[in-house]
Amino acid sequence: MQDHNGLGRGRDYHRFDVPKGGLLFPSYLLNHSFLDCDAFVSLAKLKDHMTAGVTLSMKNCFGNIPTTIYGDYVKDEPDPVPRSGRGLVFHAGGRQPPSFAAQEVDPQSPRHEGYRLPRVIVDICSARPIDLAIVDGVETMGGAEGPWGGGEACRPGVLVAGTNCVNTDAVATAVMGYDPMAKGGTPPFYTCDNFLELAERKGLGTRDLRRIEVAGVPIEKARFDFAPMIRSRFPRNVPPYPDKRAA
Repeated sequence: MQDHNGLGRGRDYHRFDVPKGGLLFPSYLLNHSFLDCDAFVSLAKLKDHMTAGVTLSMKNCFGNIPTTIYGDYVKDEPDPVPRSGRGLVFHAGGRQPPSFAAQEVDPQSPRHEGYRLPRVIVDICSARPIDLAIVDGVETMGGAEGPWGGGEACRPGVLVAGTNCVNTDAVATAVMGYDPMAKGGTPPFYTCDNFLELAERKGLGTRDLRRIEVAGVPIEKARFDFAPMIRSRFPRNVPPYPDKRAA
């Protein structure tokens, strides 16, 4: 087992450059396991997400980023063990990473987490591509990413897998009853940009269901509508995205 939230058993972190430049950062320092492994599998749950819209195989990779480097309180050298979250650097943009890590492409970009988090997701999946994406929707939660957000248990009874993370997450999004072609500010991306759209622009894959070969059960037969659960978490008075006040 390897804890990739820190250095683990490695001697140093490895720098993963984002091909053709990053949307938020040009490179990321990650645990050596992401370089050494023969194949990288992202195994995620089929869930709504309060910040990213949905959390599937791509959003799952946000956890690849070690808090020993990008944590809220890291200073001149990596922390020996994880001791904080990634909120200040990535969600809020309240600080830059320590000087030994790459700095933001544009420090003047919006500090809105609905702008930042989708771009970090795409960066990480560009820098270290997923070889096999698996989304577990056998038993999961709707309305939020966890019970802390007021989500509720549900049983869609579906498993989605593919070798292209954008294709796989687009199909999984459709299985949830959402449109993977949706724009930011519309369901399920109420308060954020659609990271699938950003990934498609980056050349990581297509989110257009007409261009994706789906084997096994058709999407319509596998569909389990998450919309009623997430609507209960986003009342009509939620500010539209992008919220100019938070930019």
